[in-house]
Amino acid sequence: MAVELAKLGLRSSSSRPSSAFTAIASTLRRDNHRLFRFPKLRDDGYRAGKLSIFRSAALVDDREHISFTESENELIEAILGIQGRGRSASPEQLQAVEKAVQALEAQKGVPDPTSSSVIEGCWQLIFTTRPGTASPIQRTFVGVDFFSVFQDVYLRTNDPRVSNIVRFSEAIGELKVEAAASIKDGKRILFRFDKAAFCFGFLPFKVPYPVPFRLLGDEAKGWLDTTYLSYSGNIRISRGNKNKRNLYIVQGTTFVLQKNTEPRQRLLSAISTGSKVTEAIDELLSLNQNLGKESLELLEGKWKLIWSSQTETDSWLDNAANGLMGSQIVKKNGQLKLLVDILLGFKFSMDGTFTKSDGKNYEVIMDDAAIIFGQFGLPMGMERKFTLELLYSDDKIRITRGYKKILFVHVLVD
Repeated sequence: MAVELAKLGLRSSSSRPSSAFTAIASTLRRDNHRLFRFPKLRDDGYRAGKLSIFRSAALVDDREHISFTESENELIEAILGIQGRGRSASPEQLQAVEKAVQALEAQKGVPDPTSSSVIEGCWQLIFTTRPGTASPIQRTFVGVDFFSVFQDVYLRTNDPRVSNIVRFSEAIGELKVEAAASIKDGKRILFRFDKAAFCFGFLPFKVPYPVPFRLLGDEAKGWLDTTYLSYSGNIRISRGNKNKRNLYIVQGTTFVLQKNTEPRQRLLSAISTGSKVTEAIDELLSLNQNLGKESLELLEGKWKLIWSSQTETDSWLDNAANGLMGSQIVKKNGQLKLLVDILLGFKFSMDGTFTKSDGKNYEVIMDDAAIIFGQFGLPMGMERKFTLELLYSDDKIRITRGYKKILFVHVLVD
């Protein structure tokens, strides 16, 4: 992207909990307590327990032909699950992404990318190394998953242009920042921002973006190097100005963009924007419906819940005990823990076991619940039994059907 944007649980057996601690736990037991009632997760019209895989054959055909090389897949795997287009990335994740980027850059990709028609079209910003450290505008737009960020590149016209677009939603509209562009060499595009406007879906006219580009002089100029362009035209790696930092280019920023994303990416994007989640789940499951049932296993690790098809909410405590919030920690020998952060260091913890009953179903018994704070713990005397159906799993994303046939999407965070 050439914008900033205009550039764009252990319990102590010897310690007694305090009265305040007991009071909090007692409060959490009240089913009608509103402070901790779990908010309704977005449903998108989804009926719990029913998963339609009857989809347009054309859609499947359009998606199935998308291919990535081994090195490109390594980059996608490194980025997958990082929120805020890099904003939430850990040092280890950033290192993995940079390693994958450098590997692709060493392979060159399409020679002289600016001279190739492959570079033209609409590119979606997937990752950037500086989503939250630049201007207030970039922090507002680029680092927020709810917004989709794109870049249009059209160089073979009478009016060559590079445009950066923030799409707020289909209903609200978008912000488009345009730049006149020219080709300097086989890798570099020169540009000068000259106009921008909001296009709101509820207004019949555009609202000018209040930046006087003509008065900014060189501050409105910049360049963008394409350091890797895939032969398939699906992945592009670009780097912004390295010699200076102005209003539109963050010094040394790396951008990863894609024309076509893979099904897991589309699912995470749909969850982030709250739009067409069930369609994305349908697609991912239908494209993997031939996966052998015997290969589906609950993988160890900490899995964070990011979406559920829940339509009716119970009390906060019931939702926590039913796995409708927080994280699941899958351990060796069939051990499972539910963990939910409450507030001020208080957590809800519930331990149990799971046993595989057939190729993709697990019988789960959770019977050791407590409110914990540091080394203190207050048993809650709760028990839950349900069948967990594993619909899809890899080392990044897991889709299951559990309590009351509700669908869950988890991502592996540790």
